[in-house]
Amino acid sequence: MIEVAPLRYGVIFQKVFSKPHIFTAFVKDILGIEIEIDKVETEKSFSPAIGNVESRFDLFAQDKKNRLIVDIQHKRYKDHYDRFLHYHCVALLEQITSSANYKPDMQVYTIVVLTSGDKHKTDILITDFRPQKLDGTYITETQHKIVYVCPKYVTDETPEPYQEWLKAINDSLDKQVEESDYHNEVIQEIFSLIKKDGISPTEYARMKEEYSDEEYMQEQTQKARNEGMEKGREAGRQEGVLIMAKNMKEAKVAMNLISEVTCLPVEQIEGL
Repeated sequence: MIEVAPLRYGVIFQKVFSKPHIFTAFVKDILGIEIEIDKVETEKSFSPAIGNVESRFDLFAQDKKNRLIVDIQHKRYKDHYDRFLHYHCVALLEQITSSANYKPDMQVYTIVVLTSGDKHKTDILITDFRPQKLDGTYITETQHKIVYVCPKYVTDETPEPYQEWLKAINDSLDKQVEESDYHNEVIQEIFSLIKKDGISPTEYARMKEEYSDEEYMQEQTQKARNEGMEKGREAGRQEGVLIMAKNMKEAKVAMNLISEVTCLPVEQIEGL
């Protein structure tokens, strides 16, 4: 058992998967394709921005020989299905330079690693852009793809070779892993890279910043939820008071007494 830095942090995730041989090994097992790259860009963006919102890719690589673009995103957002569909489309649109040809030079694949889980609680989800016939067969056009992997929901039924990768990522989240449970040499290398005693002061500082940002967002979300619940309770109380005042009025109770009991002005009671 060794202590490690969790792969839920962007700085740690990028430290590992920005290495070309680890990136390509992950892509091969998740997508089933082999790519040839000599670098992986982090925090990649296009200038000028495509659309109204600048998109920033966690990890981005281009295989110019095989004409492929693969990007890996790892953060979880409330709107992650729409968000990463947008990112995926940005990588497609960036390639189109003329209305004379809408076919992108490179196929685009996006892998989204949802370390925090997902409301659908499924280990693997795929958005496939290939046109499909009514009988369920595909034609070989627009072979772009988005694959969502959720390490939290890996089971013994998760297909190989996804399973060992997802288990390794999920195991890192509690800051401890049992190395002997894994046979993939690349995964063993990942554990070496994220060992607690090998994390630099700069990486620790960035982890702390990410943790603080997450805490702040959770606090704001909880605050908004609490405020919403309080507003709902207050609206319910006001509705109850109005119903009571209306019932008392229909029962011919004196206006001044209704006003005293409900704290509503007589004018409002008369209008019920």
